[in-house]
Amino acid sequence: MKLQGIKVVDLSLFLPGPYLTMVMADHGAEVIKVEPPSGEPTRDIGAKAGGTSVWFRNTHRGKRCVTLDLKHPDDKARLFEMLAEADVMVEAFRPGVAARLGIDYETVRAINPRIVYCAISAFGQTGPDRDRPAHDIAVEALAGVLSLNLGQDGKPTHPHIPVADANAALLGLAGVLMALLRRTTTGRGDYIDMAMLDATMAWLPNATGDLFSTGRPPVVKEQRQWGGGSFYQIYETADGHHIVLGGSEHKFVETLLKALGREDLIPAASSPPGPAHAETTAFLRGVFRTRSRADWEAWFEGRDVCFAPLLDLAEAFARPQVQAREMLIRDAEGNLHVGTPIRFLDEPGRIDTRVPAREPLPPR
Repeated sequence: MKLQGIKVVDLSLFLPGPYLTMVMADHGAEVIKVEPPSGEPTRDIGAKAGGTSVWFRNTHRGKRCVTLDLKHPDDKARLFEMLAEADVMVEAFRPGVAARLGIDYETVRAINPRIVYCAISAFGQTGPDRDRPAHDIAVEALAGVLSLNLGQDGKPTHPHIPVADANAALLGLAGVLMALLRRTTTGRGDYIDMAMLDATMAWLPNATGDLFSTGRPPVVKEQRQWGGGSFYQIYETADGHHIVLGGSEHKFVETLLKALGREDLIPAASSPPGPAHAETTAFLRGVFRTRSRADWEAWFEGRDVCFAPLLDLAEAFARPQVQAREMLIRDAEGNLHVGTPIRFLDEPGRIDTRVPAREPLPPR
């Protein structure tokens, strides 16, 4: 596997760091998770299956977990022994905590100059907000992303996925792998200052058009991706379910409106998003309420239109496409795992579904 021989020491908790290191474990890295005496909080958060929280199972599979009290000199010495042989260290303390514990980058680099040290925090190690406490939803609020996530009442609502956590994990992984690649020529590790805020704002290239061109924030309901376009829209069906039109290219507009006998709407529906789409949206709302979701799925079969039924999570994971891509894994005990999405032709990842228990280190 691609990361075989890479050793990772993970001191992070909750989601961004643990997900980053789990992906590395899926692809062959040896990951040692260092838990504080109180344990990884996600061991006990949310629903459990097979005696283990699903959250923990899906962020810690294939790792080894040890418990260390980093305020205790002997335990810190054990950590330094591990770091001396490690390729990567991941931590997600609030800025300044690693230095107070004596495990900051300068200290660790003195032990192991080749180590890649990734520090994940809400706002990064610099700037006026660096010491501000925050989890995902607060970071999304300060990134401006939550203002775009409006419900049917036009008011902000809870995000559907932990955007700030996920982006920090994925960009942090990219940074770690880039640093490891560069190390092959320099022989030196590096320090990665990964801010959840930075990672979230970096994913706004399609949302900043109005802001960067006019200086004004977008009118959400007039933007294509948030309901301002008739062909990038959610529609209710006769049975209370929903379907989605997910592509506004002219060919899709032409194909659907011709089939529905409304060629007169093609010019407006092919125009930029905004008020010009109101008539087409109203027409489609009326049409799609005349049949069930299943009926519309059958009707759209074979038509070149960007269409999808709106599924719940159970329906989504049951789809043949998800099964074919092995994005749902059932282990020998019957517990379910989300699959690994990075697919190599050579040396593909192999998921180790074992869930680590907290183990003490053997005596020195």
